[in-house]
Amino acid sequence: MLQSILEIRHLRTLIALRDTGSLVRAAQLLNLTQSALSHQIKLLEDRYGAQLFERKSVPPQFSTTGLRLLQLADTALPLIEEAERDVARLALGRSGQLRIVVECHTCFDWLMPAMDAFRQRWPEIELDIVSGFHPDPIALVMQNRAEVAIVSEEDPAETVDYHALFRFEIVALLANDHALTAKTHLTARHFADQTLITYPVPDEMLDIVRQVLAPAGVEPAHRRTTELTVAMLQLVASGRGVATLPLWAVQNYLDRGYVTARRVGSKGLTGRLYMACTQGTSDQPWLADFVRITRESCFKSLPGIELL
Repeated sequence: MLQSILEIRHLRTLIALRDTGSLVRAAQLLNLTQSALSHQIKLLEDRYGAQLFERKSVPPQFSTTGLRLLQLADTALPLIEEAERDVARLALGRSGQLRIVVECHTCFDWLMPAMDAFRQRWPEIELDIVSGFHPDPIALVMQNRAEVAIVSEEDPAETVDYHALFRFEIVALLANDHALTAKTHLTARHFADQTLITYPVPDEMLDIVRQVLAPAGVEPAHRRTTELTVAMLQLVASGRGVATLPLWAVQNYLDRGYVTARRVGSKGLTGRLYMACTQGTSDQPWLADFVRITRESCFKSLPGIELL
């Protein structure tokens, strides 16, 4: 009888390779080195005496052998994950709730799809978003008014657990005929005589201020705020000011030529996102699944992000 060497990790590797379209991105999604991922694939190919996919094709074109193993992965992994959730439910013994508070206005673009996927897997967990803007979202977690806060940095002074999500580039947005489009990238001094358009949040929550302008001692000539991303882009496009937003949030507008983007600094301005919660919430069996679902769905759907 043929003794199988297949493990769950092998099946997840094949799924990740198919869904991301490259060895590099599959390794990032699985939090593996590319060498470790290649070793897994080589082990399977040696075992079955056949290539699993064409190395030179992008995205990978799976062979008959690779497609058969993908078929197995598509069948087996959902059953395994369902069984694990059932076991977790038995241990939990009751339903629960997951209230989420966010500090960034653009979070809803990726948070809602992640919540929809989570709801299908954990229908007994009541999901909700805490409405309104909250300058101190972790305070709501500590006051038991929310289970999870989406925040942009880790604060070692807070007695909460941080679950890393992803990093992303923040770009400067300009009207297409703006003089600064002649620059390859913008520095703090380029904002000094501009109207900076931002969300109506404290400066310490704005990466452009916290990471770039404040350290350089630069204050824009004028400030303007709006709660809506589309309104911000309209103001930029009409020459009313400049803004900075995550690249993934504005890529569609850039593709249509609505506004122009420039890097902030020669190496770019990087933002990060984390989930913050209490140890008690971290111990809930569904929390790890929510973090995983969020990371995977964002990695597959948002352009230019990197998992933390």
